[in-house]
Amino acid sequence: MLRRLHSILAVPDDHPQGGLLSVYLLTMVGAVFGGIYLGMPALMAIPAVVAVVWLSAMDIRKTFLLMLVSIPLSMELDLPGGFATDLPSEQFMWLLTLVGSGWFLRNWRTIDTQFLRHPITLALLAHLAWIVITTITSQHFYISFKYLLAKVWYLIVLYFLAARFLQEERDFKNLLWCFFLPLLFAVLTVIVRHAARGFSFEEVGYVMGPFFRNHVMYACLLAVFLPFVWYGAYWYRRWSGRWLLLVLGILVLLVGINFAYTRAAYVALVGAIGIYWVVRYRLLKAALVAVALGVVMFVGFVGTRDNWLQFTPNYERTVTHKRFDRLLDATIKLEDISTMERVYRWVAASYMMQERPYTGFGPATFYTFYKNYTVTSFKTYVSDNPERSGIHNYFLMVAVEQGLPGLVIFLLFCVIVMLKGERIYHRTKEAWKRRVLLASLLCFMLTLLLMLMNDLLETDKIGALFFMSTAILVNMDLQSRDNKTLSSAST
Repeated sequence: MLRRLHSILAVPDDHPQGGLLSVYLLTMVGAVFGGIYLGMPALMAIPAVVAVVWLSAMDIRKTFLLMLVSIPLSMELDLPGGFATDLPSEQFMWLLTLVGSGWFLRNWRTIDTQFLRHPITLALLAHLAWIVITTITSQHFYISFKYLLAKVWYLIVLYFLAARFLQEERDFKNLLWCFFLPLLFAVLTVIVRHAARGFSFEEVGYVMGPFFRNHVMYACLLAVFLPFVWYGAYWYRRWSGRWLLLVLGILVLLVGINFAYTRAAYVALVGAIGIYWVVRYRLLKAALVAVALGVVMFVGFVGTRDNWLQFTPNYERTVTHKRFDRLLDATIKLEDISTMERVYRWVAASYMMQERPYTGFGPATFYTFYKNYTVTSFKTYVSDNPERSGIHNYFLMVAVEQGLPGLVIFLLFCVIVMLKGERIYHRTKEAWKRRVLLASLLCFMLTLLLMLMNDLLETDKIGALFFMSTAILVNMDLQSRDNKTLSSAST
């Protein structure tokens, strides 16, 4: 009977796992026909799920790489009960969280405690601990608890597991190609669809599906991943096949950013050049002090003598623009509806912070409560907010939802990463490591720059790059310390 089954399924009799393979093939065939017969396409995914679970048990690193491949192609899916997920990237994260936690419990004695004791890791854990506290004190515990769970598996997979799987040169090449190739496919899909509509500014939102929520998310992702592609090209001989593909990819990403008509992404490209020179000439401390002084002066100006009322929009003239040149002109005149809608929510955020300055309203609760704190004179045509979007400034969002202590902890984490990154870059001598460091630091800092006008960190695409870049910087710091110790010992 077993031999007949093997012959039907074309499984060799001497296969070491012949019985198991036959059962799997039968399951696959049954799932396909069952899905077709019952009209339930989800059944067809059962064989893939079984294969991925088995792969995770055998080699968790390969599942991690599969997750990287899935991130650029993931699609948002609304579920019953107010849940939403990114399919299939978040399902990979769930699986990796379970398998990774089991691996940690089994091998905790072999864990390098230097990574856990690193200042960046401690700052990130402090940030997570404060999220736990503000979840307990949240004004809407259910929403905040869902946010906390998502944050936990993001950090387990994209920071702690990433730190284990991104240590050697081949690991960074895997990261580059596993993310770059599917992203290139997604971008080319958007460009072709957009070209069919004449690269119309009015149609830019429509052509983003199904891989991207909107054109802002799309353009910002291309901007923060561009440093990895740019420095990845240095790994390969000029005019070789892989070098040409990466150079072509750079051009495609730039074309994608150009026709996304996203002002923040344009600013990020210019900002990347400035960040590069700031890091190269060790000017980061001075730059951070200048930024801090600028923010204090602006907040002081806005907060005195009701100067904030000068930003009140003209309701009749603040409208949606169908041409990009008119949008830019409206932005300068403070008549762009998207910019002024941000101001509408920022004003509400200032009142919310005054009411709950210490623990905030709770993670992910801004949308639930902000309309009670809005000022009518700042209202725009889109203030009804049917898409349930957030505050469009991540730092303000942290202050509102986690209180001012939460904002201080998050800013401290960001400052430590940036200053450590600059120091590690100048301490590292190997050329390929310096390129990886610079790409990671640029990715991290560009994300912070973009978060001044957008909420990006809780998205699987940009959030993944943000936390993996942080893990890479910690690994490089530990390796440079070890190399320095070995060099001193040999001397």
